[in-house]
Amino acid sequence: MNPTDQDLEACASEPIRIPAAIQPHGALFVLRPEDWVVVQASANLRCHLGEMVRLSARPEGEIANHLEAISNWYRSDEAFFQTSLTGVQMTMIAHRSGGSVVVEVEPADPRPLDQVFASMRSFAQRLASQPDIPSSLDTSAQFVQRLTGFDRVLVYRFDTSWNGQVVAEAGNGNLPSYLDLRFPSGDIPAQARALYATNRLRIIPDADYMPVPIEPSDDPATGAPLDLGFAQLRSVSPVHLEYMRNMGTGSSMSVSIMVDGKLWGLISCHSVMAHLVPHSIRESCDFLAQSLAMRISAQERTEDAASRVELAQVTSRLLARMSSADDWVDGLAGEDELLLSQVNAAGAVLVTDSAYRPVGNVPDEASVRGIIAWLSERQDGDFHATDALALEYAPAASFSHLASGIIAIRISELYPNWLIWFRPEVVRTVKWGGDPHKLVKESGRIHPRVSFDAWRELVRMQASPWQEAERAAARELRSTIVGVVLRKAEELAEISNELQRSNQELEAFSYSVSHDLRAPFRHIVGFAQLLRERETLLDEKSQHYLQTISDAAVSAGRLVDDLLHFSQLGRASITNRPVDMDKLAAEVVRTMKLSHMERSINWSVGKLPVANGDATLLRQVWFNLVDNAVKYTSTREQAEISIGGEQVGDMMLYWVRDNGVGFDMTYVGKLFGVFQRLQRAEDFEGTGIGLALVRRIVDRHNGSIKAEGEIDRGACFTFALPSAERKGRAIA
Repeated sequence: MNPTDQDLEACASEPIRIPAAIQPHGALFVLRPEDWVVVQASANLRCHLGEMVRLSARPEGEIANHLEAISNWYRSDEAFFQTSLTGVQMTMIAHRSGGSVVVEVEPADPRPLDQVFASMRSFAQRLASQPDIPSSLDTSAQFVQRLTGFDRVLVYRFDTSWNGQVVAEAGNGNLPSYLDLRFPSGDIPAQARALYATNRLRIIPDADYMPVPIEPSDDPATGAPLDLGFAQLRSVSPVHLEYMRNMGTGSSMSVSIMVDGKLWGLISCHSVMAHLVPHSIRESCDFLAQSLAMRISAQERTEDAASRVELAQVTSRLLARMSSADDWVDGLAGEDELLLSQVNAAGAVLVTDSAYRPVGNVPDEASVRGIIAWLSERQDGDFHATDALALEYAPAASFSHLASGIIAIRISELYPNWLIWFRPEVVRTVKWGGDPHKLVKESGRIHPRVSFDAWRELVRMQASPWQEAERAAARELRSTIVGVVLRKAEELAEISNELQRSNQELEAFSYSVSHDLRAPFRHIVGFAQLLRERETLLDEKSQHYLQTISDAAVSAGRLVDDLLHFSQLGRASITNRPVDMDKLAAEVVRTMKLSHMERSINWSVGKLPVANGDATLLRQVWFNLVDNAVKYTSTREQAEISIGGEQVGDMMLYWVRDNGVGFDMTYVGKLFGVFQRLQRAEDFEGTGIGLALVRRIVDRHNGSIKAEGEIDRGACFTFALPSAERKGRAIA
């Protein structure tokens, strides 16, 4: 830690609650509740109360008459006790501090209370008629200035970083205007803000006062310093008094504005000369500040509710579109910019495992995926919002004109699926009350700022802040998306189950029909052969008819066998083992050579990588593909058939290429369907099931197959199977 940091830390941790002194416009004494004996007192007590109060004795005179009331209050839940000492024209206020009772006395207000109450009623009516927060703040500043007589009254609002801005002002011209000036958070340290939240009123009638010590400074019973956090006479920090003098103010008063239990801001009052405001007027200002706080809360809630209703309508429209669309992604990221209206953004990107959908003005895809990687490493869970992305994610500085602010929602627990909204940079000039980055250091300690002249700073890489209603709308949309996706998944699961049942029934039916048809076709072939042998005197035409019947029955029997095989494949279990594809291909080629010895075929068989699957089924794949190559090169004098394979990443590729009749790629989609043929049946024999069978086997191995061809220039069939390592990862 450098010396400047140490000085700042010392300033922020100054013991402002236990100064062991008070301001001289009143007096203070401490009572012991056990016997109501005075154990501590300010040195100026006699000046204000004479001999009524002395150390180590019970109070006398008019104060003694109030001891019973103080005792009753002490046993109650009330925070403060207040009464008037008419004999000396003083106001007496008591509060608890540790195990003691602290009593303060100040000169009473000579003005009639009825006059003050009438003013407060007038203010309440005016405040209730204000249409928005700015006008409510202006009305309050003007009323406090008239009621207290201070030269200038400011309404000072804190932002999320505890910097302050003057948002309303009323004055008589004796002090310069600070309207719209901003002050850095260091001007009011954290412990001072905490004290503002617990003790809403503070008065400094004279910035040049001499502190009055408390005697003794520590509690005689405990030895602990007296906590004056709730005392209005509490002596303030010398740094703050110096700050006041640098501002050119001789007196000040502040009243905390607590909105929904949090410090929203201050009503800050200043005069050039010393100025004492009676306690009753200060209490009226406190009542006014809390009335203003309730008004602010009500107006903020009204604005927030209106915004939530408007954004909820957008959510409902998006839900309707997602529910009615075949793909919920299309419904969400439609052609219009409804998605942007969900949070009033300039751009959005929906990223899923299968889609990348930008809407409006967004960074390029590489930048977006960089943001997603950064979001995935954070511990924010499913939601993150910021209006200064570059401060958290440095690479965002390069595209701040598009994405200085983001709201990001994660829409999947398993995958890096995100919906991100973007807001661009809003370059603005901030007017500070002096340079917020300058530290004034002298004689080894930090001094408060000296200059309060306007200092302008250009703020970059920040977007308009996201409102709470917009954040809530983003969270609501996430719940909506998750609900729609789950419902779609349930619908797909139901459809899948229904299809599975239908497929099972169809497979059972096809198996039954195919099995039952085999015998009749065999009978037709057999009896046609017997008839040909028995009737030797049949003419040539009759013999041709019998041969045609026999050939048709054989062809039909072969079709039935293929259908039976196809239906059985869907019910057969797959055995996954290493398969020597060189051996399978060699067996198939050897079979083809023996079956087509009369053909001139040039075979080229390369080294094939080992596959992982069912050897019997994969042999069928090779047989069907090679048989097709032999069949469709039958018109060539010299047939060329090549078989090859290689490993590409975690996939094994295998192919069969020929120089046959080929096919038109326009119809490639029909190749792998049942009974689909691109050549005439009379030109090339076959049942039209072979390639459908190949595709089904490859699909059951989690692979893929494709075909490429050109008319009269040959064809190439390539199938891919996952490696054993890839299958293992999929199972894991």
